[in-house]
Amino acid sequence: MKKGGFHTNTPVHDPAVFVDRDGSYYIFGTHMTAATSKDLRYWESFADGVNGENPLFSNLFDEDMEAFRYCGKFDGKEYAVWAPDVSYNPYLKKYVMYFCTSGSYIKSTICMATADEAKGPYHFERVILYSGFDEDTIDETNVKAVLPEGEDLSHYFKKNGKYNNLSWPNCIDPNIFHDKSGRLWMVYGSWSGGIFLIEIDEHTGLLIHPEPDGKNQVDAYFGRKLLGGGHKSIEGPFILYDQVSDYYYLFVSFGWLAREGGYQIRMFRAKKPEGPYVDMEGKTFRRVNHHDPYGLKLMGNYIFPSMECGYKSPGHNSAFEDQDGAIYMVYHQRFDLPSEVHEPRVHQLFRTKNNWLTVCPFATDGEMLCRKNYHESEICGTYYLVEHCQDISNEMHLPLKVEFTRAGEILKYLEQEPENANTVKESKPYGYYTLDEESCISFNIQDISYEGVIVQLNDEAGNPTMCITGVGGNQSAWAVKYL
Repeated sequence: MKKGGFHTNTPVHDPAVFVDRDGSYYIFGTHMTAATSKDLRYWESFADGVNGENPLFSNLFDEDMEAFRYCGKFDGKEYAVWAPDVSYNPYLKKYVMYFCTSGSYIKSTICMATADEAKGPYHFERVILYSGFDEDTIDETNVKAVLPEGEDLSHYFKKNGKYNNLSWPNCIDPNIFHDKSGRLWMVYGSWSGGIFLIEIDEHTGLLIHPEPDGKNQVDAYFGRKLLGGGHKSIEGPFILYDQVSDYYYLFVSFGWLAREGGYQIRMFRAKKPEGPYVDMEGKTFRRVNHHDPYGLKLMGNYIFPSMECGYKSPGHNSAFEDQDGAIYMVYHQRFDLPSEVHEPRVHQLFRTKNNWLTVCPFATDGEMLCRKNYHESEICGTYYLVEHCQDISNEMHLPLKVEFTRAGEILKYLEQEPENANTVKESKPYGYYTLDEESCISFNIQDISYEGVIVQLNDEAGNPTMCITGVGGNQSAWAVKYL
């Protein structure tokens, strides 16, 4: 097999994908980065850098600096413009960007900007949501203007008058989506009090602040709490509604975003936009001591024999359904190299038999599922199996050399070196598999039952492969056979 990979050479962190009405692909990211692509593999940058010369905005750095008035510079060092999300609003007849500015790990705002073209320039309109205020700074926000006069605000503060970030959100990482009835929503949040949801008035692009409902954790200012709290690692929320399965899929990132931070992508799902969002075990979570058991872990750190280096800390993803019905996930990827270099990656997602989504192991390259029933004779052979497990750590999940037999067994090789020709395998099966209809496969590994699909594509070094990707027990498993 060949060893290698491909690189976009276009760093876009926290990439939010937008497909324009003409089919053009865009991603918008942190630090006012943006790029466009024709094939979802290679991206051409057209904006970069938090400064007034960046063509992405027309007035963000005008004299009044309204977007930064409340937050100031992040940790007093530099202005932070993070995690934008772009959509087209037919009522406003504008492209609308929601983005955040931040002054600390809790003091942030979500802002709104509009443009006549997807590339911009975007005109800053206003700040729509604030976090991190205390009893002395709340008058710098719109909280009192939104809530009824005389409203008790003490629940937003700790006993010392500071912002209670263990219960309430850090207002960053906005994502906008429509539900199946056409209503527009924003999901947002990072660490702190967790992930929140609030409705948007599509005619204005502004927030619809709800009636409070303590029983269902709905706040009149911040909206509905969906997940998290207690300053556990959860951020970068993105909700995708899928008409085929009739589920709302909530993607989030656990861990810390750095190369050694164990960043990873997890998924929950719900039948309604307001939730409840549950994982494969039917569980959701709020404030818990350990949150690693919750959520379907779609991917974390991994390596295959043909890769030039390991991939680490994938995260802060967006997703979309393309014109041909294929679903793709867009995220930033770090590498097992002595640097924090990162690049956008796009992998296709496939629906499983039980209506979860599973990730193709390699970057998209025109792959399609075969609408045929496979036979064991086509599947059998040597594979390299990566089990993503449920850990939140910097551990690299190494490939295990196994054989899928014609008898439906999965046998583990005694000799694990890829280049070693030793064919001796353990006598006791490591797992079992069963082929289903139209590229679907069920397999069991170490008492974990997975549902998945079989897909053929070239890996990132150009090797033709047969891949098995599946999910089960809140974790993912990928198996790759080099053809």
